[in-house]
Amino acid sequence: MNTKNTRPRGARQARAAARLAAVQALYQHEMEATPIPSLLHEFHQHRLGATIEEVEYAEADVQFFDDIVRGVDARREEIDGLIASKLSTGWTLDRLDKPMRQILRAGTYELLARLDVPVAAVISEYLDVADAFYDRREKGFVNGLLDSVAKTVRN
Repeated sequence: MNTKNTRPRGARQARAAARLAAVQALYQHEMEATPIPSLLHEFHQHRLGATIEEVEYAEADVQFFDDIVRGVDARREEIDGLIASKLSTGWTLDRLDKPMRQILRAGTYELLARLDVPVAAVISEYLDVADAFYDRREKGFVNGLLDSVAKTVRN
């Protein structure tokens, strides 16, 4: 067994898939104002673990996915305030592009509400999510901001 992370590999992969799907769902929610119950239903029925345009999506931890999406939605004001407080002077949350906002929101939610997930795991996982959308520079931004949030909420 891996001493670094005691969760079985399949469970880690299912959570990683849930995080990526949650960021995608939150992006869709912001772009289209899809109600959360409809959004969750769509992802449950048509995306999580599905094959779309010859791309196979990994099986996701559905409960974990639901928790992130619902949690970010329910605590958006608190989450956005935390993120905004960590941005450089002159930067606002609205200035960040939409996928970046969702990555930071989901990561911040986990740091706030999922105390069962270690800080290093949260940051590492959202760096992997950022890798799906961005280059190295943006990953450094995600790392620094989530680390700063973690120092505020987990101390």
